Amino acid sequence: MKLRKGVILAGGMGTRLAPLTQVTNKHLLPVYDRPMVTYPIEKMVDAGIEEILLVTGGEFAGDFLRLLGNGKAFGIKKLHYTYQEGHGGIAAALLLAEDFADGEPMVIILGDNIFSASLEPFVQKYDAVGSGAMILLKEVKDASRFGVATVNDKRVEKIVEKPAKPESNLAVTGVYFYDRRVFEIVKKLKPSARDELEITDVNNTYIRWGQMRWAKLSGWWSDAGTFESLYRATELVRKTRLAGKKK
Repeated sequence: MKLRKGVILAGGMGTRLAPLTQVTNKHLLPVYDRPMVTYPIEKMVDAGIEEILLVTGGEFAGDFLRLLGNGKAFGIKKLHYTYQEGHGGIAAALLLAEDFADGEPMVIILGDNIFSASLEPFVQKYDAVGSGAMILLKEVKDASRFGVATVNDKRVEKIVEKPAKPESNLAVTGVYFYDRRVFEIVKKLKPSARDELEITDVNNTYIRWGQMRWAKLSGWWSDAGTFESLYRATELVRKTRLAGKKK
């Protein structure tokens, strides 16, 4: 089944970016010249994703509607919204997409992920198999900040969340591809020590099944969940924009 649906997770409290997030949702903060959430939207639209579900929460959820409306101005054919109460983790937010998915595979992007590469080749790569899961990885210098993947040529062998001594420099970015079984997995998860349903546990379940593939992001990538990474993302976007204008 051709991949045509995408989910952008834009909830959470954004506490690491306080006091900015006391007046707006983290994913509405500017990254250079546009709100953060518009970057994953652009990647999905350019890759041919036809329907997008935005998962958000908190007291500023209505601001997304004011910005995005029905999505037409951003090239989205069909834009849906859903609201996450509380902050039960990425996997819990994903569970809200079950009705939207309606048995189809999905690409999920965390709303604070900014990257230069096109998403289209990865959509095509996932479509070539059309089942199981796939994650996008990126070589980083500070791997202990992220989930870290150990891989072989085709499969992911394991993922360790924020290891003190990473076995590789391959960070798990916030871009995931899942088939319909992801919801079965989430429903069986137990909360972690921080009382959340962890996306790493979802990924490790697919790994145990031998159903987790991987691909490496080219170009640059940054999360934007801390002041330093938000600044870095802004600088990377700015340099890319200016380089494009010089051509």
